[in-house]
Amino acid sequence: MNDKLLLQDIFIYPIKSLGGIRLEEARVEEKGFQYDRRWMLIDKAGRFVSQREFSSLALLQVEIQENGLLVFHKKQAQKSLFIPFDLAKGPDVPVVIWDDQVIGKVVSESVGRWFSDFLGFDVDLVVMPESSQRKVDPRYAVNGESVSFADGMPYLIIGQSSLNELNSRLESHVPMNRFRPNLVFSGGEPYLEDKLRKIRIGSVEFQIVKPCARCVLTTVDQETGEKGKEPLKTLATYRTVNNKVMFGQNVVALSGGCVKIGDELIPM
Repeated sequence: MNDKLLLQDIFIYPIKSLGGIRLEEARVEEKGFQYDRRWMLIDKAGRFVSQREFSSLALLQVEIQENGLLVFHKKQAQKSLFIPFDLAKGPDVPVVIWDDQVIGKVVSESVGRWFSDFLGFDVDLVVMPESSQRKVDPRYAVNGESVSFADGMPYLIIGQSSLNELNSRLESHVPMNRFRPNLVFSGGEPYLEDKLRKIRIGSVEFQIVKPCARCVLTTVDQETGEKGKEPLKTLATYRTVNNKVMFGQNVVALSGGCVKIGDELIPM
């Protein structure tokens, strides 16, 4: 049996709570992978909008093109929107993600209108300026890191073996996209990521800092936008710690560089 741990998948989610993208390689930055969760939908109160309340967002897929993002409806591809990387016409506004408040920049009125039409209520799309500093919870930061519009941490890692073990308990298997990881590795025992602390992938060093508590987003089918009870119901039976259901580990990067599919993951 091959005992090597290899990077199997790299995912980014440029617009928070929309469809993810699998990459062959990605640039590691302090806030997360390049382009990862640098855009976010907000309501008129400035609060982030997510699949937790609006599961239909799963139907919007994002694609990276040379000069920007293409957003399109998974079932109606003719419904699409192009967002240039450098488009940010609107004002700087305070936005709220959980307990954090940070400055975002409104992309444009017309972009906001497109998403408002899809959702059926008024929203804006904001981008995170490079100057915005949203600090990682100091209990888990290693070097005072900042994070993008992700829930709380720059990176999330899961072993494929962990998902396989979970699926062995489920009547209907779920894909990895329910958990929205950035890094998926092959090899090793189920939940090996729980035991790792410092790792190197290719030439980049990462620190695993805390388990990831899971929410109802894991119950949203990313192809249909429909909510169910699994896999959260089953996970709760054996992965609950302090009333939170844990699956995957949150990570910060200790160095920059690039990672690519097939890179070896080496515990340090």
